[in-house]
Amino acid sequence: MILTEKRESRFKEVIAKRQRDLTIVLENVHDPHNIGAVLRTCDAVGIHEIFVLYTEEKLQKRKVKGGKSASGASKWVSVRYFESRETCFAAIRENYNFIYATHMAKESVSLHSLDLCSSVALLFGNEHDGISKESLGLCDGNYLIPMHGMVQSLNISVACAVSIYEALRQREAKDMYAKSYSEQNKVHSAQYQEWYNRQLHR
Repeated sequence: MILTEKRESRFKEVIAKRQRDLTIVLENVHDPHNIGAVLRTCDAVGIHEIFVLYTEEKLQKRKVKGGKSASGASKWVSVRYFESRETCFAAIRENYNFIYATHMAKESVSLHSLDLCSSVALLFGNEHDGISKESLGLCDGNYLIPMHGMVQSLNISVACAVSIYEALRQREAKDMYAKSYSEQNKVHSAQYQEWYNRQLHR
């Protein structure tokens, strides 16, 4: 398929706005539709990759694309799968300075008090057990999404959406999306070539 001028322009616009110091980590999330919904929201906010950690044996052979809930976002957001917690967190630390977990604890702070303009990864646990104690011990802090109803928890994909749209709000206020594509930027050009090849071989 030939890449139209309009499509090429769109690729470059989106690539320039990617927030490469912001990511999501999902630990043992069971429902592939939740991961699909997370991927869709991450693409909308400009997140270029997410980390999926499967320490539960029954999940380890799964490679989730997310189906309809992803709405094609799996083509634009890289999914990095890990079965080892230590390897996963080491990979996160290579490119992100802080890891914050959505977890209710005495020391937890409000989502709105986090500095989400810094280099940060946000960790979410599974639908039943939340985040493991082992993973919590590897994080830099915990946060809570402000809630004022009887229900004290949100679906994981909703919690993720609320969290990263707070990051988007903070980053827009600092013009962190006001970036232009550059042919000299190796990250930009590599991403463009990857998307170009994918489009070409559809």
